[in-house]
Amino acid sequence: MAHYDLVVIGSGPAGEKGAAQAAYFKKKVAMVEWRPVLGGAGGTTGTLPSKTLRETALYLSGFRQRGLFGVEMNLSHRAGVRDLLFRERAVAHEESVRVSQNMASHKVEVFQGKGRLLDAHTLVVRRPGSEETLTADMVLVATGSRPLHPPIFPFGAQGIFDSDTILQMEEVPHSLVVVGGGVIGCEYACTFAALGIPVTLVEPRSPLLNFLDGEMSARLKERMEDLGIQFKLPDAVEGVEVEDGRITLGLKSGATLQAAAVLVAMGRAANSRGLGLEEAGVAFGERDRIIVDGHFQTSVPNIYAAGDVIGFPALASTAMEQARVAMAHAFALYPKESLAPTLPYGLYTIPELSTAGETEESLKKAGVPYVVGRASYATNARGQIIGDGGGFLKLIFRREDMKLLGVHVMGESASELVHIGLTAILLGGTAQLFIETCYNYPTLSETYKYATYNALATRDPVS
Repeated sequence: MAHYDLVVIGSGPAGEKGAAQAAYFKKKVAMVEWRPVLGGAGGTTGTLPSKTLRETALYLSGFRQRGLFGVEMNLSHRAGVRDLLFRERAVAHEESVRVSQNMASHKVEVFQGKGRLLDAHTLVVRRPGSEETLTADMVLVATGSRPLHPPIFPFGAQGIFDSDTILQMEEVPHSLVVVGGGVIGCEYACTFAALGIPVTLVEPRSPLLNFLDGEMSARLKERMEDLGIQFKLPDAVEGVEVEDGRITLGLKSGATLQAAAVLVAMGRAANSRGLGLEEAGVAFGERDRIIVDGHFQTSVPNIYAAGDVIGFPALASTAMEQARVAMAHAFALYPKESLAPTLPYGLYTIPELSTAGETEESLKKAGVPYVVGRASYATNARGQIIGDGGGFLKLIFRREDMKLLGVHVMGESASELVHIGLTAILLGGTAQLFIETCYNYPTLSETYKYATYNALATRDPVS
């Protein structure tokens, strides 16, 4: 029976970074992963595959060329999603190799098999024909999540998919209904629409992605409609029939939809059951999510949890930071008490969208006077070069002192550009920061200067 300072269950973003963090400070660490390769769902069924398919769709659709070169590209033959994911297989393999090398460089011992706690400090790893028992001072649970399967949908029937199995479909469908207008649903709707497939999105909530700034939500919906996506919003599926390769959906509104395939993206549940956590005394919330405190410590003091298994925001970026905070607290490594107060969110829709900080709605609710500045890609030299006339940057400043409170970007490189504003928010930057900064030309980053000028002009109009 081997003893470790830390045993990590799961090798996705949270598991990898938590293990590396502890090992970096000379802790003896073991990692348990049931899959034959490391990297978690993000490298096999989630983040990397879906984003690679998106890149393929952007290429085949000519979206990035935007007609600049007089060339039209499209998917001219029947192909399977796996055919479109040739690059994904290479990327996923490299990601698995990278994680394995990272664990090896930190001297983390990896155990392949299913782990289950016998008590708060003892874990058994089972695989066909053998099992091993490990003990640990600390445990980090980073087992991720799985798609929810509402009982109304006959999963396993031809043409009914979730966000894991959609990438295993044998052929790109002639038509697709996406049920669920969250981030995953919107991303896949855009990807398939860009491939030239008729897509209808059904979502019971309105407006779309209501956690976004209202203007961003409305503009994204408009851009998705430009891609050809039809919306049933707000509406919900109340009946499903599968017959002869056609799927018929009955909606709450009384409407009927027919499609060759249906993607059900109605949320996810934590992969927390069957790990022995209940017996160890760990408390759970809805959808099997593990309840943690601000240090990501569970109700059992030596057991921590991070990533999708604890729920919102369920992003790879935040999962990594959660695990680092957890390990810093577990081993008193260094003063990293909490996550950064402002986090970025990236939506890989078409167009890309990213946001950080306050929205107009949150500031109105809090009673904070603010001023908005906008800059369009259409009036930016780099934006004109790449042909992204619909892209834009929106900055929200506190009116009193022009301190930056929120940044919202839609268009090419949005998930990269948002970090300029995010850093400024974390440093308490004001409009003066962007006025004084010299940006490379031509770049999309220049939009920060002109959005700031726009905000100042709005705040102090020339009489």
